Amino acid sequence: MFAFVEHRYPPLWPWIQLMRLDRPIGSMLLMWPTLWALWIAADGTPGLKNIVIFVLGVYVMRAAGCVINDYADRHFDGAVERTRGRPLATGALSGKQALILFCVLGLVALVLVLFLNRFTLMLSFGGLGLAVLYPFTKRFTYLPQMFLGAAFSWAIPMAFAAETESVPQIAWLLFITNLLWTVAYDTEYAMCDREDDLQLGIKSTAILFGDLDRLMIGLLQLLTLAALLLAGKQLGFTWPWYLGVAGMAACFVHQQLRIRYRERWPSFHAFLNNHWAGASVFAGLYFHYLIAGPA
Repeated sequence: MFAFVEHRYPPLWPWIQLMRLDRPIGSMLLMWPTLWALWIAADGTPGLKNIVIFVLGVYVMRAAGCVINDYADRHFDGAVERTRGRPLATGALSGKQALILFCVLGLVALVLVLFLNRFTLMLSFGGLGLAVLYPFTKRFTYLPQMFLGAAFSWAIPMAFAAETESVPQIAWLLFITNLLWTVAYDTEYAMCDREDDLQLGIKSTAILFGDLDRLMIGLLQLLTLAALLLAGKQLGFTWPWYLGVAGMAACFVHQQLRIRYRERWPSFHAFLNNHWAGASVFAGLYFHYLIAGPA
């Protein structure tokens, strides 16, 4: 579809690139934990309205996050091999146009959340703040991946708030779980740009971990799996959940093999594989409720 737009309507193509609509991996990595939270909060039967709002919200907020990220990096992306073709780096779009688009996307997200309860609306401002803050953290901390993890996990308490008007302890366990997973996969992503980032003075966990990068990613992945197992135990989940977690573990083994030589594109492919890790956990969750039914 997007190839058709690129050739048929070339003026639209830079806008699609800026929002990364042609690269849905980020949306899926945000989507899976959001769906985990919705299904668990609703005990396997989330309302259709909430599913639609959160799915649309994922795409809108991920697009907004990409826009503000490219705005923050507009003077750096041209010097990085992987990002030099982005529309702000090439001059296809201006910084002003990017800010206008970000505001429009923010308004769309606000309209969506207005259909939810007041508690969820209040929480949404925290998510917006994290989305705006994250791109600039690369300037002053080697832990921007932690801020991204918080931003990518914020939909979890929002999902619980939308379904139950509360944020119970299990929601925060899932929040921490997803934060750990996000730091792991975004470190794989940062490994792709490590040499360029060192020259530009951009900070990341890939640079912070140095030669311990694979070990630290592995530890974060093990902690993610342990947290999911703990969540399953607390919730009394049955075997499909644990099979889904095992699927995520298999993905992590595959990723460790991909990053073993710390090469740019194999590391990027390891990052992409996290889509299947998140999908595996959701499949386990879905079939648990399908077989066992609500608690």
